[in-house]
Amino acid sequence: MGPTSLDRIIELQKNPASIRNLCILAHVDHGKTTLADCLVASNGIISSRQAGKLRYLDSREDEQIRGITMKSSAISLHFQEGDEDFLLNLIDSPGHVDFSSEVSTAVRLCDGAIVVVDAVEGVCPQTQVVLRQAWLENIRPVLVINKIDRLIVELKFTPQEAYAHLQKIMEQVNAITGTLFTSRVMEKQAEKTKEEQGCETPLEDQVYDWSAGLEEADDSHLYFSPDQGNVVFASALDGWGFSIQHFALMYSERMGINPEVLLKTLWGDFYLNAKAKKIMKGAQVKGKKPLFVQLVLDNIWSLYNAVVTHRDKEKVEKVLASLGVKVMARDSRHSDPKVLLSAICSQWLPVSQAVLSMVCNKLPSPLHIAAERVEKLMSVGVRRFDTLPERTQELKNAFLQCSSNENAPVIVFVSKMVAVETKALPHNKKRPLTQAKISQCRELARQRHAERMAAEQQNHSVNALVDIQSGGLCKGDEIATEGLKESKAEEQRETFIAFARVYSGVVKKGQRIFILGPKYDPAQGLSMLPEHCSPSDSLPEVPHLSCCSIENIYLLMGRELEELEEVPSGNVLGIRGLEDFILKSATISTTPACPPFTPLNIEASPIVRVAIEPKHPGEMSKLVRGMRLLNQADPCAEVLIQETGEHVLITAGEVHLQRCLDDLKDRFAKIEISASKPIIPFRETVVRPPKVDMVNEDLGKQQKVAVIHQDGFDLPCYPRLVIRVVADCLNRRDHIHAEVQVKDEVSHGRATETLHVDSSGLVTLTTPNKLATVSVRAIPLPQEVTCLLENSSALIRTLEQVNMTLREGRNLDISVKTLEAITDLKAQLESKLQGRKWRDAVEHIWAFGPRRCGPNILLNKLEGYQRPSFWQYLCQEDKSGKDGAQAKNIREFDNSIVSGFQLATLSGPMCEEPLMGVCFCIERWDVQSLNWKHENTFEEMATFQEVLGTIKAPESTDALEVTSTHPGQAKRYQEITSADCYGHVSGQLIAAMKEACRHAFQAQPQRLMAAMYTCEIMTTADVLGKVYGVVGKREGRILHEEMKEGTEIFIIKAVVPVAESFGFADEIRKKTSGRASPQMVFSHWEVISSDPYWVPTTEEEYLHFGEKADSSNQALKYMNDVRRRKGLYVEEKIVEHAEKQRTLSKNK
Repeated sequence: MGPTSLDRIIELQKNPASIRNLCILAHVDHGKTTLADCLVASNGIISSRQAGKLRYLDSREDEQIRGITMKSSAISLHFQEGDEDFLLNLIDSPGHVDFSSEVSTAVRLCDGAIVVVDAVEGVCPQTQVVLRQAWLENIRPVLVINKIDRLIVELKFTPQEAYAHLQKIMEQVNAITGTLFTSRVMEKQAEKTKEEQGCETPLEDQVYDWSAGLEEADDSHLYFSPDQGNVVFASALDGWGFSIQHFALMYSERMGINPEVLLKTLWGDFYLNAKAKKIMKGAQVKGKKPLFVQLVLDNIWSLYNAVVTHRDKEKVEKVLASLGVKVMARDSRHSDPKVLLSAICSQWLPVSQAVLSMVCNKLPSPLHIAAERVEKLMSVGVRRFDTLPERTQELKNAFLQCSSNENAPVIVFVSKMVAVETKALPHNKKRPLTQAKISQCRELARQRHAERMAAEQQNHSVNALVDIQSGGLCKGDEIATEGLKESKAEEQRETFIAFARVYSGVVKKGQRIFILGPKYDPAQGLSMLPEHCSPSDSLPEVPHLSCCSIENIYLLMGRELEELEEVPSGNVLGIRGLEDFILKSATISTTPACPPFTPLNIEASPIVRVAIEPKHPGEMSKLVRGMRLLNQADPCAEVLIQETGEHVLITAGEVHLQRCLDDLKDRFAKIEISASKPIIPFRETVVRPPKVDMVNEDLGKQQKVAVIHQDGFDLPCYPRLVIRVVADCLNRRDHIHAEVQVKDEVSHGRATETLHVDSSGLVTLTTPNKLATVSVRAIPLPQEVTCLLENSSALIRTLEQVNMTLREGRNLDISVKTLEAITDLKAQLESKLQGRKWRDAVEHIWAFGPRRCGPNILLNKLEGYQRPSFWQYLCQEDKSGKDGAQAKNIREFDNSIVSGFQLATLSGPMCEEPLMGVCFCIERWDVQSLNWKHENTFEEMATFQEVLGTIKAPESTDALEVTSTHPGQAKRYQEITSADCYGHVSGQLIAAMKEACRHAFQAQPQRLMAAMYTCEIMTTADVLGKVYGVVGKREGRILHEEMKEGTEIFIIKAVVPVAESFGFADEIRKKTSGRASPQMVFSHWEVISSDPYWVPTTEEEYLHFGEKADSSNQALKYMNDVRRRKGLYVEEKIVEHAEKQRTLSKNK
């Protein structure tokens, strides 16, 4: 098929039934971009000989160098099948785990997906991720098993072995689909059962019959099977691919068998009985060749043997004659046999024909969008679809109809912003001249020449005019030069194009539209705006709603852009003019009743941080602007300014980081920058007291000195408070008598007499004004509870928002699914927090932290303080204070306690990193009455007036001036008035609560938690030892390994600390000569077992570890690195064993 004209594509855009919006999803290096090249070549955009080599949709230079896709790119293709014409909006997406956010932006705009799987490697980690993303977005996938040529050339499989291998791959993919389907059926069945039983039944009394839902549900259309037409076998690099429909039609004519019968039996346990001329079942039992092997694979294997393996010219000629294929002489004489093979296969089994035919027949058009998907897109956060305003619910029909009428509301979703050079826009590009344009230019040149000749024949008085004109020309040249400079500067600027899809209505150039922010509430917007308003009207300000005009709209054609006047519903497009209103993604509409779409499902969270600064300080403004542009252009990158003033860039991984730094230096900031070493995040936690020491000796039989590291201003985490633990082994063997001795030390005006720590770890702290006292104890949370809270942060944040609305007297309708999730979270916490010390702990949860949704708990262990439960939305019971005044005071101080807890958990005492897995129990909280304190203060001050004599009469108690010659009395007066200068109790209570939590944390054994990557490595047996060596060197550990059946490939699963992961992929490739490639995904947080404060104290420890014992303490190394980076004090010796320099020669 030749190139398709723009007018033809515009015509096809008006028919939604002929449109297919699809993306290509796969693991890295499984052949997505090569397959996309073959599909692009079918439209004549690139040569079929360059398919797989050009990588047309990889338009970035670093993509071509690395050989991987880093951003999703779209292109529109035309395909004709029979009498029908189809428009395919194809999006190629990355497979590397660092760029999985690009996959999310592509999946949201599509109705279907091509899932590509390598025939040798099979289902890989990223394959599972993309299948889950497609399932969550409710789009239909089809399967392409690629690189089948590797089974022939590399693994030397026989057709029978290859058939068994392909069956296993199909089973693996279907197993993932079956798991996703089962989970959805269970959720629906649970909701249905709950609605039938009603909410009166307690959670523990509800029993769900999962099997009933699974038996009734029909999942036959979900699975991949060649006889259903949703599987293509291909080798994109060699240019061939087929579905069994092709062979069924071909053999039905030759063998005289019904094509439908052949289609059902060509894949499966069937064989051909030559004598009876019948297709029989039971090929495996009877030792016969399956029909797929006999009729399909044997022919392909024979072609490869003739062309590639043996290079038998006679056999090749016979094959060409039997297939009716003609090849060029230069192809047959080429030294590379793959050239001849591609020439034969591209005519016999063109991969583009097989894949595009499957896409058009099996993937849905925009008209067939599922109602369930529409409701899911429109239900933001905790809101149910049925609780949205009526006008908003009516928009569901606009989605389902996909109408392009003038009256249809315009609904567009922007999934990301793409940075494009201004000179690459269509109106700035030089286009080839047509014949009419050339004739017009020629005629214009003739007219100018005639005018110039006539001017030369004028009288001599023209000379004076010429001088004047020359001066004018000079000025004109200067103006033109300045204009040229401005135009060049304009060309160098980046322009942002919104990558979007139209779900309803027609988008037109110059149209006014509403930009709906992610927090926009349609109910609030409709109440504040007139009933039939439009974006062009003069409207009042509405939160999270803005209006703007569309400057240009473009057709996305890979590396090129084509300007359009309008785009109807159901199409993918690019929009210019929204960069000042949209940061990363947004919803666009012409009606304020439209809700914002649900946020994208981003699989990989950004975790790698670096601090950026310009090499020349005067270019800081350019850096700030460049980082702002980078933040807008990358859907996963985050930019922030820390408290220290550092500009920090957060990315998903090492490859993603390098791409962002290159973009910042070459495109956005265009300055020389310097990046710090990666800032590794850590977490601080406490653990149970160990029972044995570093040499496995029982701690209960030793006399040791334990050190509590108290936080100070100058030395935040080093010793100030010493607890001496004296073991009384004679009278009571297992009892340890603890005596706390507090040093009388005053640091920066803060007396340690306000702090008390007992032997059990209970910390009691009094505020400086002696008005409030809190007692806090730190307890380590079980590991499973910490993981549960970490994974449920979004749900906890939602519950916190619900509680806030209840405190404000408002009511918020949340979806049944969210309510069930909250109930399930509470039930899981109750089941995991078992034991005497956790009795009724879930009901007494005060808050979560940090940021009110973190994996730390503040527990209310106070007697007589019954505050509203954190789960009050589930029980709908108000347990606030008795009278209004008391409730108001407690509520104010309650917020102070929570604020202090949030500050303490946000930065711990070890190295100012967030806490994780710590429960703080408040066991005492005393606050004196402010009125009583003020009265006593006034009486004591009146006494001072009598004693001192020289007094200036005050108008109020807040303005007293006293002069005295008695310094002791003046000091007492200052102590009395110090309470007033601090203001209300709440401010000091926040600081006291924070300090109490930090001291309670330090009273327990402290540990660092490191971020861990899960690493999947595919390698061969001969380099297995080298892989193990690199993993061990990087402080990682191997979880398990398995060998892929029928291959020499080992799959190793390991965990590696993020702090040790930089350069890991390059090192493992160098050590294995490129035969091993790791894929790393952030997995979890893991406690580093070593104590960063440990020093040897016993003889055994001195013998085993030596005097310093700091060479192998990895936790201390990490902690000091973080403290050094943050500018905190680090206790280390720069010079050890310093001696005076001596010379061998004597002084004379």
